[in-house]
Amino acid sequence: MNHQIPSPTQAPKSFWRTRHGVGLMALGAVAAFFLLTEHRAHLFGALPFLLLLACPLMHVFMHRGHGSHGHHSEAEQPRIGKDEASQSNQGDRS
Repeated sequence: MNHQIPSPTQAPKSFWRTRHGVGLMALGAVAAFFLLTEHRAHLFGALPFLLLLACPLMHVFMHRGHGSHGHHSEAEQPRIGKDEASQSNQGDRS
């Protein structure tokens, strides 16, 4: 019996690069293919509702809930330095 012991300088292999990981990815790809082909009608039927659901979710996550409703502190306000203010004013005059 010839057992190879990995040296301590070798980094361990990632799970996804092992035989089992590659097999799991292949099985997942086959399962995803059959789910998409067999359940396409269900997916397309739910698509309008998913688009409607995306609107409030984007509002909540992109606007961070509007928690303070206009009571922003000075630290949250973007500040423009004197250099930037003078450059932006020069551009408005032209």
